[in-house]
Amino acid sequence: MSEVNNTDYPSFAAQDVEIIDKSTVFQGFFRVERCQLRHKLYGGGWSNTMVREIFERGHAVAVLPYNPQTDELVLIEQFRAGAMIENRSPWLLEIIAGMIDKNQSAEQTARREALEEAGLELGELWPMLSYFSSPGGSTERVQLYLGRLTRAVLPGIYGLAAEHEDIKVQLLSRTDAMQLLAEGKIDNAASVIALQWLSLHLTEVQRAWSHNAVD
Repeated sequence: MSEVNNTDYPSFAAQDVEIIDKSTVFQGFFRVERCQLRHKLYGGGWSNTMVREIFERGHAVAVLPYNPQTDELVLIEQFRAGAMIENRSPWLLEIIAGMIDKNQSAEQTARREALEEAGLELGELWPMLSYFSSPGGSTERVQLYLGRLTRAVLPGIYGLAAEHEDIKVQLLSRTDAMQLLAEGKIDNAASVIALQWLSLHLTEVQRAWSHNAVD
């Protein structure tokens, strides 16, 4: 089985960036901080001082539940305020996702969100990869998992009322999901990346998980 991506990143030292000033300019459901900084240049010397607003929302987990025996997967549909643009529907077809609590690991969060958002108790979790969602202005990093479906899926409406969740669960064939992706009907980053990852690693996943069928 694949492990979490351990790609070697360029070296970074604290002295390569100078934080001149940092302050919180907004604190609500999320936090925005304003930083005055400068950094070392590739050609030597330092950049001019710049001001950047940084969106602090913590880190997230997203999980794509998959049944290798039936070649089916679970997607959820829910309202997203940020998608209310261009006369398009703000109800998006997505994979399961949530923010990582301080007292939980990424894997624990993935299992919690699968239960809350889709009523699923997942089997083995396969780390796909992690990525920055928008590093030009946000610190958020997303860890993606493939979750093995070990029980029958009951499509329906799920979510926590206290968190204003109204989530529709759908069981689709992988082929149908990929067709929706090709048609642009799945257009959020975590879902696009997860489905493409599954396509690239399908043979490996099916071989590794073929010994356990869904009850």
